[in-house]
Amino acid sequence: QVQLAESGGGLVQPGGSLRLSCEASGAALGHYSRAWFRQAPGKEREGVSCISKLDGSTYYADSVKGRFTISRDSAKSTVFLQMWNLKPEDTAIYYCATVRVCESRGSTYTPYQRAVDWGQGTQVTVSS
Repeated sequence: QVQLAESGGGLVQPGGSLRLSCEASGAALGHYSRAWFRQAPGKEREGVSCISKLDGSTYYADSVKGRFTISRDSAKSTVFLQMWNLKPEDTAIYYCATVRVCESRGSTYTPYQRAVDWGQGTQVTVSS
């Protein structure tokens, strides 16, 4: 089991930026790729981005391509989600997760399998 803890959420104006962090620990950490999901009120949880455990390849939902960047530190324990040009529709609780693979169609992140471990979530609100 992997323990995950997100931080960095908050209130930001449209067009602003935020950087989320996800610190992870646990003996099984090296077995998994890392992903960010989000869930807006009244909507299903959706995959936002994923970074592969194998080679660091990155994948994004079409709605965030060109605005969000996923990265990790050299120890591969902390994963970041840098978000630019935020829009009101980005408002959601953001969760980091471990996943077995980054499922994708080309460069688009399209998760189907359930994530393995979840963080507690961090609220991102984009509003003027």
